[in-house]
Amino acid sequence: MQFRRQPRDEDSINLTPLIDVVFLLLIFFMVSTTFTKETHLEIDLPEAVGEPSNEAEDPLEIIINAAGDYAVNGQSLINNKAATLRSALTELGGSDTSRSLIITADAKAPHQAVVRAMDSAGQIGFVNMSITTRHPESE
Repeated sequence: MQFRRQPRDEDSINLTPLIDVVFLLLIFFMVSTTFTKETHLEIDLPEAVGEPSNEAEDPLEIIINAAGDYAVNGQSLINNKAATLRSALTELGGSDTSRSLIITADAKAPHQAVVRAMDSAGQIGFVNMSITTRHPESE
């Protein structure tokens, strides 16, 4: 005699509640995490205490204001693009790249503006560059 077997239910773990909990934790951590990274660095800038060097006659001067606008030998440029600065340096400096170049930047001028001025002058071939500094205040 053959007995009919009882159908067995498959033993399994329902993963749906586990996945729901993981998604809820993921959403919680995404919402509660701040993505801004605030760092405060103390920077002690160097000061120039040496004597000014004897400059050659008629140096070429680039002036950078706080907004990042350029002026070459007192003539303001129409924009602050590197190509405009290069053409002004070529026009006013001529082919004499041994001429000294002075970069005077406002203390609040963007760093990119100063780097762009140095890069443009270097691409033309100027090697005698100097940056204007001030003497440290007496304490």
